[in-house]
Amino acid sequence: MAPAQRCVVCRQTFFCGRGHVYSRKHRRQLKVALDRLLPQVEAARRAIRTAQVERYMPDHDRCCWCLCCSCEVRKHLSHGNLTVLHGGLLEHLASPEHKKATNRFWWENKAEVHMKEKFLISPQDYAQFKKSMVKGLDSYEAKEDEVIKEMAAQIREVEHSRQEVVQSVLEPQAVPDPEEGSSAPGSWKGTNSQVASTSERPSYLDLPPAQELDWMDTGQPLTFIGHQDTPGVGNIHSGAIPPWVVQDEEYSSGNQQIGPSYEEFLKEKEKQKLKKLPPDRVGANFDHSSNTTAGWLPSFGRVWNNGRRWQSRHQFKIEDVARNKQQSHKEKN
Repeated sequence: MAPAQRCVVCRQTFFCGRGHVYSRKHRRQLKVALDRLLPQVEAARRAIRTAQVERYMPDHDRCCWCLCCSCEVRKHLSHGNLTVLHGGLLEHLASPEHKKATNRFWWENKAEVHMKEKFLISPQDYAQFKKSMVKGLDSYEAKEDEVIKEMAAQIREVEHSRQEVVQSVLEPQAVPDPEEGSSAPGSWKGTNSQVASTSERPSYLDLPPAQELDWMDTGQPLTFIGHQDTPGVGNIHSGAIPPWVVQDEEYSSGNQQIGPSYEEFLKEKEKQKLKKLPPDRVGANFDHSSNTTAGWLPSFGRVWNNGRRWQSRHQFKIEDVARNKQQSHKEKN
């Protein structure tokens, strides 16, 4: 019997020696594994002439499984905040270690010979990839410079518009000259008097109260319904206390108790304890507040006695008679 051997492609142990690599199952599994790796290698070959450089992203840290070397290989080549697409896979495929491992894999698994060159990268192709990578870095830097220039121009434009707005606000408004272009001297006098009055007033706090307008003399179709202030009741505009600050009469007294009393709390606590007990227990419906006479007898046996109920009843009667004798003897003395 042949010694046990492990097949990496089929992922199982076989005992048929070298005959396993010629079996139909092994050939099928080998074809599926190579077809899974081949699209990634072809995509890396297309990047030899035109290397693509992008900004680094977490997705660029993905790896792929090299079937020949039985190890994981980084798919992209990253440095700092830049990433060269398919750079890591091309670097691995061009290494001499991968070439040795590929030759050994093809020999051990008896794969098709014309397929081996598709999984190898020659040194000339890798040198061409390096040149295209340099060109890709230059073009990426040129694009970044253009983006930075566009952003700088946009920032300058926004800053210029902001300065114009500030300058238009800070510039004093020109007062019209009555001798040059004013056709209505009365209007100029009114404007001049308003400017002078506003310049003399130190702040809005010193403004006199506005006079009430005579709605009948304005000539406008308005109806004066009178003042709506309620006499004796102020509002927040007249200096009165806001309604949300005034305390209610029912809550003003401090003697009012908030919440249940302590006795009610104890009663409720006792009720909660009784709810946990079984409802069908003996004496569950007994009214403890009822007045019982000395002749009341329980319908169940006493706790510390053994025997029938009639025995405990007779014992209760005997004790009752003895108790009555003692009380009468004390009264006589």
